[in-house]
Amino acid sequence: MTQNADDSALMTPTTAASETEKRERTDERAKAPEHGRVPVGRLVGVDLARGLAVFGMYAAHVGPDPSEGGATGFFMELAHGRASALFAFLAGFSIMLMTGRRAPKTGRAGRQAIAKVVIRALVLLALGTALTLSGTPVEVILAFYGLYFLLVLPLYRLSFRPLAIIAAATALVLPQALYVIRLALPEDGASGVWAWPAGSDGIVSLLFTGSYPALGWIPFVIAGMAVARLDLISTVVRTRLAITGFGLALLGYGGSFLALHLVPGALTTLNASGWGESGTAASAWWSDTWGFPDGSTPLGLLVASPHSETTLSVLANTGVAIMVLAGCLAVVDAFPRVHRLARPVIAVGSMSLTAYVLHIVGIQLLGIEELPGSPLHVLVGFIVAATAFATLWSRSFRRGPLEWLLGKATEPAELIR
Repeated sequence: MTQNADDSALMTPTTAASETEKRERTDERAKAPEHGRVPVGRLVGVDLARGLAVFGMYAAHVGPDPSEGGATGFFMELAHGRASALFAFLAGFSIMLMTGRRAPKTGRAGRQAIAKVVIRALVLLALGTALTLSGTPVEVILAFYGLYFLLVLPLYRLSFRPLAIIAAATALVLPQALYVIRLALPEDGASGVWAWPAGSDGIVSLLFTGSYPALGWIPFVIAGMAVARLDLISTVVRTRLAITGFGLALLGYGGSFLALHLVPGALTTLNASGWGESGTAASAWWSDTWGFPDGSTPLGLLVASPHSETTLSVLANTGVAIMVLAGCLAVVDAFPRVHRLARPVIAVGSMSLTAYVLHIVGIQLLGIEELPGSPLHVLVGFIVAATAFATLWSRSFRRGPLEWLLGKATEPAELIR
């Protein structure tokens, strides 16, 4: 069955992040030279990227099945895995917005920021567990996101270079470690406290065996933290960022393509292992329409398909996320008209947690059980409904409803001295 949780990856829960972005924009206008144009899209572009990720998530869940082929199937397949990786990447960006983007907060402000991130993480763990227990056909990512936040928080003081090095190291090491750990785990999964509560994502699932295991997805988050440290107001930095993203995507997807076709017996072994649902493993360098690795052979580490949790997959999808972010930042800065036209998408991105939860509610209410596989008009309806709601809501309120509630939940952190 095609991985459906897929791009639910979202929910870069950045309640305070939107306010932080506004403060940073104000500071940059004050610091900008009088003769220079203020690139307000530097952070607005982040919300645009989130909005695109939300639509990609919708495509992965309520869009047509990519295996149907054709132009529609191709574009649906582009969303699978890549939208969730983009959300995980932007989650790292959001952590830095909350704890100090260009320079980490210190003293009382730093302690409060840490407490707010921890509270958000715990709320996401609880909310994700509740949604999973509701029986939704979507493989909910929120609990995984909460764990990501807790795991990477100790790194928030680091500068760009050490963060980039750690992101690269985890991308190279953790997928191999994950493969070995999964082999060592019992076939019937975790039991007892490690699987509590029953029917949800227990600790072992969150770390190793779930749809978005932390060991396979932490590199995306750390990469987002590293990029957040950069001077994104600089055209040179944005250009280098886009080139880096392209290089990573080429290395990941191209490396997988070459490996699958040049390593003796790779395709034969993978096809014979029974992983494929349709097609052959020859497409596994970028697509999951053929199926998913089941861990029966180390040759599965050569694929770069979404949710394969391999080094090549992490490199490729990190590259795509970086290119999308760099493009969004540049477009809304360089083309004011595009910025105005993109405001509805930006509004969706500014309340991505709300958009995510509402789409799960919509799937439940409509009784959609096969994900993906809905007609194209269902996907269009979800996108139109989310865009209309976000646009109307943002005219009266600064934050989405769930983002506002999450902000209220973190207010006790302000009592820290």
